[in-house]
Amino acid sequence: MTAKSALIAGATGLTGNELVKVLLEDPAYDKVKVLVRRTLDMDHPKLEEIKTDYYRLADYAEHFNVDDVFCCLGTTIKKAGSQKAFRRVDFDYPVAIAELAKAAGVKNFLVISAMGADSRSNVFYSRVKGQMEDHLKKMEFPALHIFQPSLLLGQREEFRLGEKAASLLAPAVSPLLRGGLKKYKPIEAHQVAVAMCAAAKSGSEGIVVHSSDKIAELAEK
Repeated sequence: MTAKSALIAGATGLTGNELVKVLLEDPAYDKVKVLVRRTLDMDHPKLEEIKTDYYRLADYAEHFNVDDVFCCLGTTIKKAGSQKAFRRVDFDYPVAIAELAKAAGVKNFLVISAMGADSRSNVFYSRVKGQMEDHLKKMEFPALHIFQPSLLLGQREEFRLGEKAASLLAPAVSPLLRGGLKKYKPIEAHQVAVAMCAAAKSGSEGIVVHSSDKIAELAEK
């Protein structure tokens, strides 16, 4: 099997950082490029860090000559500071990255969205995520994988009160979420990373939307 190459945007985030580790450990990949604003402080022969100015993404087009592009970008309105700044990170950047990937002939584009993403939603966060998904679906990648995780669990660099409280409740609540409610279970960021890697290697074609419960199942295979 020919070794694969990957590029990750959002490698310093919770899931993106987990994904870097997963891909570096996977023998299917011999090159893992990461677009970063600050170093990951990792040393690995397969890792290539590309110091990136996201305002000038087109300047990095040469680095998109890879097999798989993973977009793990995401923020909150509180952290971004405004709805405009949030939209830049969660819509403008993913779309720009997808356009560069498409122009480079990338076969697999994998992106983290959110549970409840809907371009018609009255909730700004969900609406932006849905608009991002709709835009990518029109780009006709050979394979587009959209991941819609529930609450992400893991050790973030920044403190988020709501997520911390939910993570403490998760062990008690998760067993109660069965059947159609399974997609609402909180999920470990590492599981999402493992599932993204598995999806990229699956050979699936077309548009595949992974709900949170399906992400967990894919990670366990």
